[in-house]
Amino acid sequence: MNLLAFDTSTDLMSVAVQRGNAAGASAAHQVWQHSGPGGAQTSSQLIPTIQRLMAQAGLQFGQLDTIVFGSGPGSFTGLRTACAVAQGLALGANLKVLPIDTLLALAEEARFQEASRLAQWRVTALLDARMDEMYAGDYIFDSCRWRQVKGYRLIRPEDLSLDGNCPLAGNVFASYGARLPTGAARIDALPTASALLRLAPFLLTQGGAVAPEQALPLYIRDKVAKTTLERATEKAAL
Repeated sequence: MNLLAFDTSTDLMSVAVQRGNAAGASAAHQVWQHSGPGGAQTSSQLIPTIQRLMAQAGLQFGQLDTIVFGSGPGSFTGLRTACAVAQGLALGANLKVLPIDTLLALAEEARFQEASRLAQWRVTALLDARMDEMYAGDYIFDSCRWRQVKGYRLIRPEDLSLDGNCPLAGNVFASYGARLPTGAARIDALPTASALLRLAPFLLTQGGAVAPEQALPLYIRDKVAKTTLERATEKAAL
């Protein structure tokens, strides 16, 4: 399959292009990828990076099977940028898009980093949501496929409860490590475009691709900043 994937839900901008090879080739596909600073740079750097990788892969947008993107949760600005770019490119090339949960992509990246050979592997995925909170989701990798076992949560670090020896994976340990429960392995990981590429084939077979206009960011928090009164109240409490 020919796929374009990108995730801009965190401070990392991750982009990858996969080109399928002809039958009989030594590898089923080739991948070109880029990882670099995201955040404020995403809006100006995402499209040029996509164009550069597509050129390196020798692909036109019309040759893609679909466009895969991290739909959230994550940075509000990053999610809106990813969704807008995916929709624009897909509409121009008459393609469908495949939105993928960023916590699932994080879980897959952690599994890949750990080179887990277990038939069943469970992980709690955690993304820094700022404002002293985290996005959390629990997933099981079973029989070569993932399933979510707990719904999305927006929680404070000390409110996370451990489920047995389930490892924790994410980008929260530097900021909240001392406030998280102890006793579980910790894996530093982020959602990446390469993780999206690994997840895409199965999700496509499950009918996950949608029309561009149906691709929307997944928001868990409906508030992006504290009010002046809230900040003043917190300061007075110190």
